[in-house]
Amino acid sequence: MPTAPPPRRPRRPMGAPIVRRNTIRVPHDVARYLRLGHPWVYREAVGSRPLRDAPGEVVEVVDGDGELVGRGLFEGEGNIAVRLWTRDEQPLDAKLVIERVERAIALRQRFCDFDKLGCLRLVNGESDGLPGVAIERYGDYLVAQLFSPALAAATGLRDALYDTLMSTLGSKSIYEQRRYRSLGGEAPRQAAAELVRGAVAPVEFEVGEDDMRFGVDVTAPLSTGLFADLREGRRAVRAYARDRRVLNLFSYTGAISVYAQAGGAREVCAVDVAAKSHARARKNFAASGFDAEQPEHIVGDALKVLARFAERGRQFDLIALDPPAFASAAARGGKPWSAIKDYGELVAASLTVLAPGGLLAAASSTHKISATEFDAALAEGALLAGTRLTILERRGLPVDFPVAPGFADGNYLKFAVAVRD
Repeated sequence: MPTAPPPRRPRRPMGAPIVRRNTIRVPHDVARYLRLGHPWVYREAVGSRPLRDAPGEVVEVVDGDGELVGRGLFEGEGNIAVRLWTRDEQPLDAKLVIERVERAIALRQRFCDFDKLGCLRLVNGESDGLPGVAIERYGDYLVAQLFSPALAAATGLRDALYDTLMSTLGSKSIYEQRRYRSLGGEAPRQAAAELVRGAVAPVEFEVGEDDMRFGVDVTAPLSTGLFADLREGRRAVRAYARDRRVLNLFSYTGAISVYAQAGGAREVCAVDVAAKSHARARKNFAASGFDAEQPEHIVGDALKVLARFAERGRQFDLIALDPPAFASAAARGGKPWSAIKDYGELVAASLTVLAPGGLLAAASSTHKISATEFDAALAEGALLAGTRLTILERRGLPVDFPVAPGFADGNYLKFAVAVRD
């Protein structure tokens, strides 16, 4: 009896892409910047090819000739498709995580005074070879900021990270903040930080920085109350504050205000939209040995307060400017704020109340504004205000925020002290 012919394999439609699981091909120009040290494969670099990989899966990135560029973890959503961990065939496993955590901690122990700095960054993500995560130390407690769901999904890597931190440092606990962003770039509503290792931390406790004390809350959804990355900026304000009238805009919990007071400021005025931030600032003044009622704390939108000061002819000798990257209209009681679009306007408004010869200490902590764009915003503000600024000094990220030279996005902080004509 004749046998039935074997079933035919379905034909691939003409023009349909061939997709090999766990391998992503990128153009040669993209491969070059990845080999130079940039750790992100953007989704747009992958093109329109469908990707079958799941979040947390290890994928190989190859160039147009099929040569290995690196290995990393695939992202489920977001503008980043892959975060590279290696540029060779080294396994992405617990052993690799342990080695890199130990190396990161050893680097800080070599160059940082742990007794002097109660708040510092122990792991700076991609630049420490641990993409998608930052670890900060607040006294005996650690806070992990996860920027990638891939790390949480990858088998064993997150556990190796947390176990190594606990065993190496002897910390009391680790809290985890999840800061994932969607493909559209929106951040989800933030819940309180989750306790993932150790004992429950106090809701608020004090840590030291230089010769001052600040209250922090490691259980908070986003900021603990003290930004470690702006430490050098705070030190600059202290160095220039003596006998000056200081205005601290977007003052938050008052760390810059405290440094200004420590530097011998004649007057300190702080402006923030949140009354509870001023309450924490008063605690920080008291904790550092200063009169908590001596500084003036104003609740209000910075631009509106500046306009009111200008109308009254009130002036300052030093203005510290550290706005958020974005603020909604609801948060400001008016139009939304975008540092990318509105920084020049804010500089101009600040200069209307800065005395001739006064100093502007301006900061931007978003990688979406380049150093060139930051300087242009300062120049634009001076032009709008009909004056001129000259930059005297720049400060960058502190030593516990190392940056790989091929990863320009990692060097996100801009801080300049400029004098007004």
